[in-house]
Amino acid sequence: MSNEKKDINLLITKQKDIEKIINGEKTAVRRNDRYADKGDTLELDGHQFIVENVYHQKLGQVTEENARQEGYRNLDEYIQALTSIHHGSVWDPNLEVWAHELTKKN
Repeated sequence: MSNEKKDINLLITKQKDIEKIINGEKTAVRRNDRYADKGDTLELDGHQFIVENVYHQKLGQVTEENARQEGYRNLDEYIQALTSIHHGSVWDPNLEVWAHELTKKN
């Protein structure tokens, strides 16, 4: 896992996820790479968001609450979505990802 920070504007690129974040249905994004530091800001469709927290997490440590923060009803739904997005992938509980937690800026 790289510590190199990628372009924050590439953190959330799918319109469905952007809408979930704007509507408050999604407050966290887990990615293989780090796209932000705590305190960074991100603009999505004219809405400003602040990165409240960034940390490493193994997929096996993702909780039901984490899955809800990701915009899913439960952990099983999150796992199913993740493995279907990344065709041919399997849920690897030892895979480390970067968790990015966001809040809407006033």
